[in-house]
Amino acid sequence: MWKPVKFLILTVFIMVQIRSIAQAQNATELSPRQKHIIPVAAFTAIGDIEKLKPAFHEALDAGLTINEIKEILTQMYAYAGFPRSLNGINAFISVLEDRAAKSIDDPAGKEASPLPADFDVNAYGNKVRNELTGQDLTNNPSAYAQFAPVIDEFLKEHLFGDIFARDVLDYKDRELATISALAAMDGTEPQLKAHLNVSLNTGLTPEQLTDFAAVLEGQVSAESGTKARAALDQISPGTQHDEKALAPQEKSMKVIKHDAQEATQGSAEYFTGKVMIDSNFASEEENSYIGAMVNFEAGARTAWHTHLLGQTLVVISGRGLVQKQGEKAQEILPGDVVWIPAEVKHWHGAAPDSAMSHIAIVEAKDGSATTWMEHVTDEEYLAE
Repeated sequence: MWKPVKFLILTVFIMVQIRSIAQAQNATELSPRQKHIIPVAAFTAIGDIEKLKPAFHEALDAGLTINEIKEILTQMYAYAGFPRSLNGINAFISVLEDRAAKSIDDPAGKEASPLPADFDVNAYGNKVRNELTGQDLTNNPSAYAQFAPVIDEFLKEHLFGDIFARDVLDYKDRELATISALAAMDGTEPQLKAHLNVSLNTGLTPEQLTDFAAVLEGQVSAESGTKARAALDQISPGTQHDEKALAPQEKSMKVIKHDAQEATQGSAEYFTGKVMIDSNFASEEENSYIGAMVNFEAGARTAWHTHLLGQTLVVISGRGLVQKQGEKAQEILPGDVVWIPAEVKHWHGAAPDSAMSHIAIVEAKDGSATTWMEHVTDEEYLAE
C-alpha cells in the first residue's frame, strides 16, 4: 500500500511545485502585505509615532495580523533598541483600542510554535546565520567579533536563534523589516548593504528590492529611498547568493531529516482530542505550499475551517472522516486523496474507533492559508 501512497504524494508535490515556479517567475514586486511591513518597521526604528499609527491602520487593513505586527515591533528592539520597540508597541495598543471601539475585528493570527525542551539556541542561530549570509561564520573572523566575542554570541543566540526561531514571520518578512529599519536610520549603510544581500538569499528578487526602495521613497521618506537605491547599486553580482540566479545544476538540494524535527501537539484552539503534527515542510518559494504529517488519535479532529487556496489531504494510515458543511461526513482510508476547494468550510480527523494519519498540503498567499472557526461538536462528529 505504501508505494501507491508515495506515488500520490509525489504527484501532488509536482503539481504544486510547477505552480510555485510559475509564481516565482512573476515575483517582480512585493505583495501588498509585504509593502506594509516597510513603513511599520521604518517608523518604529526612527521613533516617528505620529506616522507609525496610520501605518498600523493601513497594515491591518492590508491583511497583516495583530501577532505579525507585534512580531515586527519585537524584532525592532534588536536593531533600534528597547525604547523604540516599546514605544511602537504602546502605539499599537492605542491603535487596536481605537479600532475595537469602532467594532473593527482584526484577526490575531498564529502564535509562535513552541520550541523543543532541548532546543540548542547557539547551534540553531549559527546555522540560520550561515544560511542567510551564504558563508560559514561559526568562527566569525570579523574585527568586531574578535574584539568583543560576546556580541557575536548575542547575534547568534538571541537574534538569529531566539528571534528567528519564532515562526510568526518567515525569513523574507524578517529581512524586509530589517532593511526597512536600516534604510530609515542614520549611519547604518554597511549593515543595510549586508542585509540586502541576505534578503536575496531568502528569495527576495532584485526586482522586489527595487520595489522596496520605491515604497520607502513614497511612504517613508525620499532620503530612505535614496539610501536604499544607493546600497542596491553597490551590491556586486559576485557577492549575491540569490539561488534563482544560479544555473539549475548549481542549485543545492535540501534534505530535512525526519529525526531532526520535533513533533508538536496540535493546539486545543484548533483541534479536539490529541493530535500530533510531524514532518513540517514548506516550499522555498514565496506564496507556495506548506504542509505536514498530522496524526490523529481515535476520535480526534480539527475544528471547522477554510483554506484561502484550498487543501490536499493524502491519507497514510488508519481510518478517518472528512466533512463539508451541509453534507454528510465521508470515510477516508489509506491511499485516498482528498481535495478541498478554496473557502469551503470543512473538518477532518480520525474515526471514533481508529487513529488516522494524513499528509496535509495547503498553498499560502501573502503568508495566509487557513481561517479557523468553531470546534466540531460531538453531535456533529457522531452524526450518521
